[in-house]
Amino acid sequence: MGSKTVKRLKAMASIITAAAVMAGCAAHAESKEEDNVLTYLEPQFFRTLYPPAAGFYPNGAVVNQLTDRLLFQDPETLELSPWIATELPQVNQDATEYTFNVRTDVTYSDGTPMTTENIVRNFDLFGLGDKDRRLSSSEQISNYERGEAVDEDTVKFYFSAPAPGFLQATSTYNAGLLSDSTLDFDDEGFGPGNATQVIGSGPFVVESEKIGTDLMLRTREDYDWAPPATEHQGRASVDGVHYILASEESVRTGAIISAQADIARQISAPQEPLLREKGVDIVSRGTNSVNNQIAFRFNYPTLQDKRVREAIIHGIDREEILRVLFSDSYPLATSSLAATALGYKDQSAAYTYDPELSRRLLDEAGWVPGPDGIRVKDGQRLSFRTNTAIPQPRSKEVMTMVQDQLGDLGIDFHINAGDQATQNADAKSIDKVQLYHMMVGRADYDVISSMYAKDSRDALLNQDAEGNALDPRLEELLDEVTSSPEQEQRRKAVEAVQDYLTEQAYLLPLFEEPVVYAVSREVTGFRPESVARPWFYEVELHRTAGGE
Repeated sequence: MGSKTVKRLKAMASIITAAAVMAGCAAHAESKEEDNVLTYLEPQFFRTLYPPAAGFYPNGAVVNQLTDRLLFQDPETLELSPWIATELPQVNQDATEYTFNVRTDVTYSDGTPMTTENIVRNFDLFGLGDKDRRLSSSEQISNYERGEAVDEDTVKFYFSAPAPGFLQATSTYNAGLLSDSTLDFDDEGFGPGNATQVIGSGPFVVESEKIGTDLMLRTREDYDWAPPATEHQGRASVDGVHYILASEESVRTGAIISAQADIARQISAPQEPLLREKGVDIVSRGTNSVNNQIAFRFNYPTLQDKRVREAIIHGIDREEILRVLFSDSYPLATSSLAATALGYKDQSAAYTYDPELSRRLLDEAGWVPGPDGIRVKDGQRLSFRTNTAIPQPRSKEVMTMVQDQLGDLGIDFHINAGDQATQNADAKSIDKVQLYHMMVGRADYDVISSMYAKDSRDALLNQDAEGNALDPRLEELLDEVTSSPEQEQRRKAVEAVQDYLTEQAYLLPLFEEPVVYAVSREVTGFRPESVARPWFYEVELHRTAGGE
């Protein structure tokens, strides 16, 4: 590294998190010629290793290494193939019964066997949850009733209504299989401080943990049940994975450039060309799912008028936001779903930038500029609040540009302050957040229901105090997605939801959100899984003497 970079890193070492990352990276560098351990830098640390709660990036980044799944989903084609299951399952006509034949030679890292009874215990917990232990059910598994261990190599799952999304759900880290001892934990047992006790059957096992800053995985020597679809088989090529918290991007990029670390997550667009100039690879993986977007809580009094929602849509210059803040890794969104998502339908004609149209719509709706330029109606200012989506790339900067653009139209726009817990809590209140910045990743048709259905994430807050749908038509369309047993029916149902969201002006899609990684030139074989979480099983390290 140059002297300026060295000085910057030394200054940041006074911060606890930076000191930790540099200490970890220094140890890595000193032994790099014989070291076959991959060093991975993460801007946030895991909060739980309970698979149904692994959607948070740092959670999934760990669970994905520790667990195997019944099926494997190809990250490029999204095709499903066997993993722990020996073949694709038999599914009855209405998708309420799934029968899997499974391997009998798989063991967990504590030496206990994976049995059909154990597999049933996993899915009974993931499908139903356990309120007494404060463990939620998986949002990806709907209508689950029970599992059955038919014999030593056959399991069967029963559903109270069609559950066509279950097939893909069995391939995700949210359904990562756990040992019997781990299945006994409550929510604290899956939390920080207990990582070494979370036992899966995957290619890695947690060896040590420093709460909130450092996690060491070691490779299982006896691992020999990788998905047949993967080129690599047997033991993982690396000897382990060292996770280090590095919340400051300059620390992450500095460590990658200086060859003190191998892979870093969450690289901002301005850093991409700078890293490429230094010979660092940039790996950008889209999430094949609901796009990064602003969802309108349409029951908020000033958003009940569709003209106001349309005015906001046409008053935001998305291309300018992407030009200023992002790179080619962030394609302009053309629907609520990414173009690579299952069931995508182009809606781009509805999302044009036309500020003059926005002003006319607001005028027609009775909102006129007040003395300070903010529009008023019946003595009320046209004012909204948004959240800061901390896990999403450059959310605060995006919302700041939106604030400026809406301000030009006479709309008063406020950005919510606070940490992740505050943002999560405030996002559930229509009085605190009316324009909700969010996205969700899942490579299945059901993802659109996961985001908007009232009994799931309910991004639009489409329910009254009694839980009744404010827009029952939207709920009916979402039900069609999750209950149609045939793939073609599901595709058409997803298209119908996109059409309806567009017709009602319920949201503005911004961009197709990727996860962007900086990858050292010493790393080969790194490919994130289908919703862009890292998977280190196929990675190889090719150390160069002396480094840089």
